[in-house]
Amino acid sequence: MDKNLKAALQRIAEARHHDPFEVLGRHLKKGKATVRVFLPRAHQVRIDGTDVSLTPVPGTDFFEWSGAPDLIPEHYKVTWVEDNGKLEGRFDPYCFPAQLQEFDLHLFHEGKHWHAFNVLGARIHTVEEIEGVLFSVWAPNAERVSIVGDFNSWDGRMHPMRSRGSSGVWELFLPGIEAGGLYRFELRSSTGDVVTKNDPYANEFQKRPENAGVITRPSDYVWSDREWINTREEQDWQKSPLSVYEVHLGSWQRDPKGGFLNYRDIAHRLADYVSELGFTHIELLPITEHPFDGSWGYQTTGYFAPTSRFGTPDDFRYFVDHMHQKGIGIILDWVPAHFPKDAHALAKFDGTALYEHEDPRKGEHRDWGTLIFNYGRPEVKNFLLSSAVYWLEEFHLDGLRVDAVASMLYLDYSRDPGDWVPNQYGGRENLEAVDFLRHLNSVTHDQFPGTLMVAEESTAWPQVSRPTWLGGLGFSMKWNMGWMHDTLSYFSKDPVFRRFHHDQLSFGLLYAFTENFVLPFSHDEVVHGKGSLLDKMAGDDWQRFASLRTLFTYMFTYPGKKLLFMGNEFAHGREWDEKGELDWYLMDRPQHQGMRALVSALNRFYREIPALHDLEFESGGFEWIDCHDASQSVISYLRWALDGTFVAVVLNFTPVPREHYRIGLPTGGDYREIMNSDSQFYGGTNMGNQGVVTAEPKAWMGQSHSVELTLPPMGALILQPVRPD
Repeated sequence: MDKNLKAALQRIAEARHHDPFEVLGRHLKKGKATVRVFLPRAHQVRIDGTDVSLTPVPGTDFFEWSGAPDLIPEHYKVTWVEDNGKLEGRFDPYCFPAQLQEFDLHLFHEGKHWHAFNVLGARIHTVEEIEGVLFSVWAPNAERVSIVGDFNSWDGRMHPMRSRGSSGVWELFLPGIEAGGLYRFELRSSTGDVVTKNDPYANEFQKRPENAGVITRPSDYVWSDREWINTREEQDWQKSPLSVYEVHLGSWQRDPKGGFLNYRDIAHRLADYVSELGFTHIELLPITEHPFDGSWGYQTTGYFAPTSRFGTPDDFRYFVDHMHQKGIGIILDWVPAHFPKDAHALAKFDGTALYEHEDPRKGEHRDWGTLIFNYGRPEVKNFLLSSAVYWLEEFHLDGLRVDAVASMLYLDYSRDPGDWVPNQYGGRENLEAVDFLRHLNSVTHDQFPGTLMVAEESTAWPQVSRPTWLGGLGFSMKWNMGWMHDTLSYFSKDPVFRRFHHDQLSFGLLYAFTENFVLPFSHDEVVHGKGSLLDKMAGDDWQRFASLRTLFTYMFTYPGKKLLFMGNEFAHGREWDEKGELDWYLMDRPQHQGMRALVSALNRFYREIPALHDLEFESGGFEWIDCHDASQSVISYLRWALDGTFVAVVLNFTPVPREHYRIGLPTGGDYREIMNSDSQFYGGTNMGNQGVVTAEPKAWMGQSHSVELTLPPMGALILQPVRPD
């Protein structure tokens, strides 16, 4: 045997060969064809449909044949007998040419392939009516990459892949492999280390604690939400009500034995519940695949796969479809800021810092124990961009809430001095991340009209929710973390001392219209020892429930879209715990029933009254009546609609009733008290104004008319002018 050939066979047998097609498959030379296969534990190897038998190469697990080329078809099937006597057969994967198109590889390398999920990963593929799976993976620094799975005994020697050169992509078409099979990639690094990794582009994984990829067919799910999609594309979401119910699917409700519900079961329960409460959207904590329940999905390992905890990808499609048919939008919490260090996932994927930075000053969040994506690498940006496109396109989602944007924008985020690397201009801004976010928002808004991109961003970075062509980041909205922190800080104080902190109520209006804001009372505020929202309220039980009712009325009448975490709507009594379901037994108690009734009523007013949603992002939609009454801890304001209609809101933040409290109003006549948070229907004492009050032509607080009111203790009122029939 030729010395070079012998060495090459040895490298194949030891799973060290960079180019298996150099040795395996069908080769033509000097008018002869040679077929060579590697089949450990096999004997009696033949080419199916011919008289050709392959002979063993002495001392090896290889079999080969040489002869006239016309005796062997271009794509041939090999059959053999295993040591156990079982007859096996398959098309030789090494007789097929490269399948990936150069144009796709070029776009991916440039970071411009929006549908990279249609190129990389494991895809059902057909070559001249021969069906199988085309596997491909980006691993530019690997010495060898193999496909391992339940179809080859997880043996990395069996199916080494073809390198596509400078693209860094490896591929192999395996005929005869079917959907449902399990697989991973085995990689040998340049230092000789061998690791087994999950497919970054896999569409489905085993249910934890197992985590191999599952080969899936393209979905044949038939959608029924065309009307919803059309409406979404046509409506002006900025001037439409948007009230979001934030949900962790694993702990909203469980089955009677404490296990997880399927996406389809949750869809019916959740849609009915959310419809009853009047929310327009739900926002899901990440259901991208993740290994650890306690991470709530934020330690993502499958950027293209709904978690199998709750069912299959088509089960999730049904979930979305059902929500849309019930008139409910869906926003997904999506995590492009960091990823976990799990050995089977993205970390040191090909033996090098491929998706992350090599330098820990740039590549690691020490606070979170996670790694930071290298946004300067086009293929990494492409991975994240195509993930966003995948969720919006494949699952018809109505938007993405982008987690931890602040950590992406700043190189010194949560770092000590000297523990970060400045950008090329010496600044702290992560220019590559900024470029990625702008590109992400431009593509998603262009390709999916009406969808929302929402930033969880907690700093003063300018123009987060302004168009990229104006120098902004291009998000639709951002969470108003400043308002949330100030508001909860105020409500946590004893009412006796609230007058000294009155500015926490008024300060937010100085910047309320600099961005398109969402007002978030999210899961982050009811975990890690923070207690529930009810726990944050000061005073005894009566005061805490009254304060929470006032807080919700304040939120729903304040400029900005709304977000409320599950359980808050009925005053969940303890801190959220993902290990079980919400304390639904509380709904047997009148105070909790009243809170849910209040939230339902507020959602209804918010959706039906244009003044509460028309101009949420414009200063013309808000006008102070009085923001200076710190001594009594009362504020009042007007909310205006595009058509000139308005409502007046008055909030009393102490447990002291305020009788004969006069506020100014822009018009005279009767005003209906459409909301009183102290109503007995919501668990209050029923102190108020008997339904209707009349404004007199007495100028007050800069308004032409005014009215005297009875302000309920720790209560809120919404007044609406009565229009003549």
